[in-house]
Amino acid sequence: MKMKYLVLAISASALLYGCGGDSDNNNGNNNGDGGNPGNDSSLSFNEKQVSSEWYQQGEAVVAAAKEQQIVNEKGAAKNVILFVGDGMGISTVTAARILAGQMQGLDGEEYQLSFEKMPFSGLVKTYNTNQQTPDSAGTMTAMMSGVKTKAGVIGVAEEASRADCGSSQGKGLVTALELAEDMGKATGVLSTARITHATPAATYAKSPERNWESDDGLTDEAVANGCKDIADQLVSFDIGDGIDVVLGGGRRHFLPSESGGKRTDGRDLTAEWKNAHPTGSYVQTGSEFAALDAASVDQVLGLFTSSHMSYDADREANAKDEPSLTEMTSKSIDILSRDEDGYFLMVESGRIDHGHHAGSAYTALTDAVEFSNAIQAAMDKTSAEDTLIIVTADHSHVFTIAGYPTRGNPILGKVVTNDSSGEPESEPSLAADSMPYTTLGYTNGLGFADLGDVHDADARYGAASDTGRKDLAAVETQSPGYHQEALVPLGSETHAGEDVGVWARGPGAHLLTGTNEQSLVFHVMAHAGGLLPE
Repeated sequence: MKMKYLVLAISASALLYGCGGDSDNNNGNNNGDGGNPGNDSSLSFNEKQVSSEWYQQGEAVVAAAKEQQIVNEKGAAKNVILFVGDGMGISTVTAARILAGQMQGLDGEEYQLSFEKMPFSGLVKTYNTNQQTPDSAGTMTAMMSGVKTKAGVIGVAEEASRADCGSSQGKGLVTALELAEDMGKATGVLSTARITHATPAATYAKSPERNWESDDGLTDEAVANGCKDIADQLVSFDIGDGIDVVLGGGRRHFLPSESGGKRTDGRDLTAEWKNAHPTGSYVQTGSEFAALDAASVDQVLGLFTSSHMSYDADREANAKDEPSLTEMTSKSIDILSRDEDGYFLMVESGRIDHGHHAGSAYTALTDAVEFSNAIQAAMDKTSAEDTLIIVTADHSHVFTIAGYPTRGNPILGKVVTNDSSGEPESEPSLAADSMPYTTLGYTNGLGFADLGDVHDADARYGAASDTGRKDLAAVETQSPGYHQEALVPLGSETHAGEDVGVWARGPGAHLLTGTNEQSLVFHVMAHAGGLLPE
């Protein structure tokens, strides 16, 4: 039996290479030295093949890989930056790439976001210990502590029960940020979401309930057993000299109710932070943040909005006095890099996730493009020799790219297919129900809405769900206020369970290739940054 397969393999090989040996039978593809790939094969390459941009691009990537340095030394990364695109699944990366390219006048498909140019990439499995499709609390805890845990809990092991303070006692997990502070490094936490929200909170807090952002959410059992709310934990963080730079939204969880906040204990945590950091700076607007001198400022607390910060498109369109994620990232690096021991920085683009939950591809993707801009700023300000940069997501979304749109078709538009000659049709393609359809869509959620020029995707929650097919013939689907169709009616679009991407540059980056558990991210940061004790 083995001999039979061997004969078949030899015969196939003879057919392949024998037919290419005679130039008269090679369709004129013998191009001499210019067309031969340079090995001993008698096959020749057509000149159009080797001169193709795709062929040359591939050769360039292979050539560049030969020069790529693999650094596996413990502690080789003086600095570590973790970028988390909340909800930035693979389909989001693809669509954001196309949109970013089209915003620059390109077809879009050939474009690369800043982090896609990093030399190492892989896949991350996102499930929680008790859920196939995860939430941000459990996933970020895995990345920050090296231990997977349940959905809804922050910084505590899976043995704890959600919203049960007593069960979480003694089960707190040490994070990469805490390790960095303990060894004297500078630290920073940035987010466009509330700074007490699940992803940023997992860098510094221990809570069996992600919704305990301020004391108004604590249960009687939690108070009786001594659990502290997340905002309180941030202000009272006492490892090292405290977190050096904290920027994001969520001011309401730091202020008492009589001052427009949510706290019921009467405490003003911003005042407490200022008392604890007499040389620090507390800022509430983009203008105040811009005025900070990165060369001299000490610790910084920036709470720019009552709840989440604005979507990037809304911030720009309505001139909101909030810093962009790129501005926050750039200045934070300038501040933290003054520490001779190095730094650990976590940057979250939290509102990619929120745009998807609201069924707004426009909002999610424009936030993802700004996320890419922030990463480029970090790459420009750091060296791959001493700084490990990791870019990933906590989970994906049920966001799809479908149909057969022609090359360069607006990614937010209706599907226009090609005719038999390969040229775009003059009108959008019609589905079996005789109505046009968009390239982008959602499996579930609130569904269709046409809010025109409204840039705040959260406005969608003010209307009832409207799922199923709609006649989009007269609808401008590229407008900021268009919300894609959805199939299953839910009060909010949900996360998805597939793997997410991870991209990396710098010492230890190669350790993230392949398909790995999400908890590996911590171990790579700890190893490369030398964060773990001997």
